[in-house]
Amino acid sequence: MSKKSISELEEKLKREKGIHTDFKNDRTYGEYLALNEILSSQNRLSDHHDEMLFIIIHQVSELWMKLILHEMKGAIATIERGEMQPAFKMLARVSKIQTQIIQAWDVLATMTPSEYLKFRDDLGKASGFQSYQYRLIEFALGYKTPHILKIYEKNAALVAILKEAYAAPSIYDVTIAALAKAGLSINPDLLTRDYSVTYGGDDTVAEAWKTVYLNVEHYWDLYQLGEKLVDIEDWLQQWRFRHMKTVERIIGFKIGTGGSSGVNYLKQVLDHRFFPELWDLRTNL
Repeated sequence: MSKKSISELEEKLKREKGIHTDFKNDRTYGEYLALNEILSSQNRLSDHHDEMLFIIIHQVSELWMKLILHEMKGAIATIERGEMQPAFKMLARVSKIQTQIIQAWDVLATMTPSEYLKFRDDLGKASGFQSYQYRLIEFALGYKTPHILKIYEKNAALVAILKEAYAAPSIYDVTIAALAKAGLSINPDLLTRDYSVTYGGDDTVAEAWKTVYLNVEHYWDLYQLGEKLVDIEDWLQQWRFRHMKTVERIIGFKIGTGGSSGVNYLKQVLDHRFFPELWDLRTNL
């Protein structure tokens, strides 16, 4: 048998076994994932060993946040259309992603204050406080403060994206609309309100949720939706807490690199509630 025949036979056997070796004319794994671009994007500003950890933790978190936004956008759209089951799957996925981001703080916390000081000044004014994807997540959950937009005013394209999200209904806004569509009595002003204003709570929404939770079998989809939202807020607050404790562990109460108040700011936002009636319900049932 000729070498060519042997080679052809080997390739045939590999194909039959599911082993693909000819990538000459096909997209490879690395090309599909753009690994060259991703793995060459860790550009350290110092020669300190731990700066690589700092960069990768934040890059990975930003990728997870991109997926959270993708799922949240999909969930908001499906809830608006009254398609609850796909929304439940998306929101459950968001909660699982959140666990990954929370655990990332444990990895970053292996860096000591002395190690961080070796390259902190090289960061200049760059700060996680400037993460626009995190702001988009807050907007999608309904937390909107006007001073946030000023952080990005030098980037017109980014400001346009943020303003669109700022004015759009949050996932709780479309959930309140779903309560109304189900025949529950909701203050009509909430259904046409200015969505750029952070929601502060309403008695009719509280009563609607109470009705849902006291009649679970009748309002099963809304009950499920309420619990999915509580899951997301619970995990987000745990993320915020781990963020705060990690920052305190590494820099104490110093001012953040971007000029934020650091730990004090992070402690302050722990008091904010995205879905107030769903939390008050636990006491009032």
